[in-house]
Amino acid sequence: MQSLSGKVGGLSLRNPIMLAAGILGTSGSSLKRAALAGAGCVVTKSIGIEPRDGHPGPTIVQVDCGFLNAMGLPNPGYREFQEEINLARLGGVPVVASIFGAAEDFGEIALSLKADAFELNLSCPHAKCFGAELGRHPEIVEAVTRDVKEKAEVPVWVKLTPNTADIVELGLAAQDGGADAVVAVNTLKAMAIDIEMGIPILGNSYGGLSGPAIKPVAVKCVYDLSANLKIPVIGVGGVSSWQDAVEMIMAGAYGVQVGTALYRGYEVIHNITEGLLRYLERKSLTLEELRGMAQRGS
Repeated sequence: MQSLSGKVGGLSLRNPIMLAAGILGTSGSSLKRAALAGAGCVVTKSIGIEPRDGHPGPTIVQVDCGFLNAMGLPNPGYREFQEEINLARLGGVPVVASIFGAAEDFGEIALSLKADAFELNLSCPHAKCFGAELGRHPEIVEAVTRDVKEKAEVPVWVKLTPNTADIVELGLAAQDGGADAVVAVNTLKAMAIDIEMGIPILGNSYGGLSGPAIKPVAVKCVYDLSANLKIPVIGVGGVSSWQDAVEMIMAGAYGVQVGTALYRGYEVIHNITEGLLRYLERKSLTLEELRGMAQRGS
């Protein structure tokens, strides 16, 4: 019987399939349900210093190739979220807190919020002064990562933006700052226009594209980062099946996060995990042998 367990970015996981940030992570109960559905770990919605309402609606729209969202990082603030993390932990798997803010905010949150790891959101494409507006600068990525590493007693992951000329440069900056892993990628900047009204559909005009359309972009980013970094890469973006997870791991991913596909229900997590396990058994491979196979074969 093949095993899916192992260490990913400083955490011991029963399997490498994770709930991505912002998807069903708005409450401890939904995070717990994802854990009970089979996720190896769960990542919360992004939490900041103060409560934030987010962008005006519409905040999400389905398009032919996935979903556009511009939520605007709505959250209750870290002081009000600890109870949700504590509830999520009843699911029996590590809970990773996604956090965001101005460059100086990350350290404060890391000092106060208790989670099993932190994922630094330096990649949200549609929140002014936050996310990718910071994360597209390697020097800021390195400085924020180092600050959190100095203050946190748990592993630190850095979620990278694909909206950049060189994601490897950002990954190396996170590594230099002491990151335990990088997560690639967040959504791609995109928009949709109502041709009857002649105006953008999203309340924020533009947002981030997720879903199947961005998977090839995410796979390439994982491949490039894995080839150049010494720390683990966690793949995310358009994963909706076990075949997608296999592709991510072949590109070099240590873990695979699932987000948009969960609109079909929590059973997606179980289906991906079971499919991955059956694939390894059919191929007589271990996870370690599968990981980076495309790197070695090219």
